[in-house]
Amino acid sequence: MKISCIAVDDEPLALIKIKGYVDKINYLDLCASFGNALDAIRYLKTNDIDLVFLDVQMEDLSGIKMLETLESRPHVILTTAYDEYALKGYELGVCDYLLKPFSFPRFLKACEKAFYLWDANNTKSNTPLGSNKQAPTYIFVKSGTQSFNVRLNEILYLEGMKDYVRFWTKDKNIMALLTFQNLEKRLAPPEFVRIHKSYIVSVSKIDSIQRNRLKIGDAILPIGEKYKKAFEMVIGKNKI
Repeated sequence: MKISCIAVDDEPLALIKIKGYVDKINYLDLCASFGNALDAIRYLKTNDIDLVFLDVQMEDLSGIKMLETLESRPHVILTTAYDEYALKGYELGVCDYLLKPFSFPRFLKACEKAFYLWDANNTKSNTPLGSNKQAPTYIFVKSGTQSFNVRLNEILYLEGMKDYVRFWTKDKNIMALLTFQNLEKRLAPPEFVRIHKSYIVSVSKIDSIQRNRLKIGDAILPIGEKYKKAFEMVIGKNKI
């Protein structure tokens, strides 16, 4: 699954910057952007959104006032050129506070905080009290006229080929009529991570990493610049 998000900022260039950053992070889905808080509030009334990138100082209604008016509040990352609102933001329970101009690494760090809060809440909400039900450990993949049972812990990596995806496991490979966009909702960090426009890898199956490539079994796979930061964040949590 991906985190659905919106951006709210009265500076068009700021919205463009946020969109560019979001496009680099494979677990985010930017659903809409707004130049004022009132339009964003109307959108939130009829759409389920997990995360809001919210500017503080805007005409008509500030980001802080917008937060105070919301009955059901998504996770929020504040973005502003002024640090005087930081304390108020944290009092309202925001995930993080980005001081403009912020870099992509700082943006990614804030998104990682939001991801783990969202993931924890999502896991709790989908697991009934007293239930020991585990997440699915397999998926059925249709290839031609057959459907194959693919166990997630046997997947080495996935290779995208236009409208097709090849599932590589230790013992076999399966070609399916699928897109990465659909698969990323099912195969997400920290178990799986996209490293390139054509590759999603199983993190636990990585044998070694060297600069801009990694090794899984006999395969040497490139790490694309667009996906490198997000990949390093996932890997960094298990480095010693």
